Amino acid sequence: MFDKRDTDLMASKGISPEMAEKQLEAFRKGFPKMDIVAPATPERGIKILSGDEIERSLEMYAGAHIAGKRKFVPASGAASRMFRDLFDGLGRLRRGEDLPEDSPAAVFVSKIERFAFYEPRIFPPKADGESGNDYMARILETVLYSCGGSGLDYGSKPKGVLKFHRYMDGARTPLEEHLVEAQDYMRNDDGTANLTVTISPEHERLFRELYASVKEKYEEKYCCRYNVDFVFQEPFTDTIAAGTDGMPFRTDEGTLLFRPGGHGALIYNLNRIEDEFVSIKNIDNVAIERFLPQTSLYKKVLLGQLVSVRDRIHGYLRELDEKGQDAPLQEMVSFFADSLCTEIPESLSGEDRAAYLRRKLDRPIRVCGMVRNQGEPGGGPFIIREKDGSTSLQILENDQIDKGNPDAVAKLAASTHFNPVDLACCIRNYKGEKFDLLKYVDNDAAFISRKSYQGRDLMALELPGLWNGSMSDWNTVFVEVPLITFNPVKVAVDLLRLEHLG
Repeated sequence: MFDKRDTDLMASKGISPEMAEKQLEAFRKGFPKMDIVAPATPERGIKILSGDEIERSLEMYAGAHIAGKRKFVPASGAASRMFRDLFDGLGRLRRGEDLPEDSPAAVFVSKIERFAFYEPRIFPPKADGESGNDYMARILETVLYSCGGSGLDYGSKPKGVLKFHRYMDGARTPLEEHLVEAQDYMRNDDGTANLTVTISPEHERLFRELYASVKEKYEEKYCCRYNVDFVFQEPFTDTIAAGTDGMPFRTDEGTLLFRPGGHGALIYNLNRIEDEFVSIKNIDNVAIERFLPQTSLYKKVLLGQLVSVRDRIHGYLRELDEKGQDAPLQEMVSFFADSLCTEIPESLSGEDRAAYLRRKLDRPIRVCGMVRNQGEPGGGPFIIREKDGSTSLQILENDQIDKGNPDAVAKLAASTHFNPVDLACCIRNYKGEKFDLLKYVDNDAAFISRKSYQGRDLMALELPGLWNGSMSDWNTVFVEVPLITFNPVKVAVDLLRLEHLG
């Protein structure tokens, strides 16, 4: 199946032929769909905190002993998807077509002066004799391409280095906003703010140059010290593409095609972090600093909830060390049911029950913020049935849900919240040792998606998502957070929302 050129390519990525063959077998066999018990809702599965509980969470976090804190920011890939509408509009203009006034590209151009990256010298006004369509095309080209050095080239740059927000003293990029956030709610006792930012190798220079240019400014402004690690997804997490026949997909040049395995690959980067608490949020989910008191408050609430769950779980594990089956096992069973939506099989008793509870307790912990659905429900928080008969809280993507099963579709439709990627994680055990996070991945939670390359259809293998199957065996709590905590920039005109305007 593979020749020397194939195996040399695999070796360069750290992929063995056996790994590739196993992935091809997965294309042929597929992956099991999740056994959904119910959507996680405020009735069961999602905590709605009272004012007093919010205050207690803030106090818990402020007074907690934590062996290191770090912000983890997925920031790989170019911003080309963010500008897809602009590329489309520019293509239509170049073909001599007119754009509707309410089209994304036309709205973008009409509001160009409101964007943080706007400068009069870069975007001169419409010239005498310049048609409206030529003017729009010029503006779009200047944003999307380098234009011989006079343009911004945003169409090929990563979101993290684009100017998102305008302030009196200049514009800020998402990377800068994450620096500001980190010192506010993830500052360590020694005054450091640690961040791990996952980037693509081709963007390393852009990120490092930006960070070097602003580090001292923010350290002086906020009286802190930053430690930022820029890391790449491991090449061995790329997955082989398959044709629609399940055989290896080959490019027009005859080489095997390997594709990035998705955000699930980041579990390897997360696994290298030594700090006890890790806060995870995507690079584009940032608002202007005016909203920081609100967004930061709820991050601290999630972290306070994490402290509470951590302390209780670690206390139970110490009791199991001291008392074995004489520890308060029924109290632990009730804790699982009430706090983690986890049903423990009733058939277990005595030493077997104590051992089972120890295995269930001694795991990484995550507290996930959940936002109420604003439109059509999509993938999000669910209670699922595990292989051992227990239940657990999971974040599911749409591709993990069996659309051919009316019961699963009904449970999807009944979901009330979605996952904004807002996680507070504890990755050390009750003895202070770091968990090996790779042991808590459900490899059966990978999924297959349909893509195309060089005009031909293919099947792509997506690794278990970072906050999906890669954290399948973590102890999980869902907490409702307000919509103000979720401010992603998925398309360019999102920057015109109130949360992004200075």
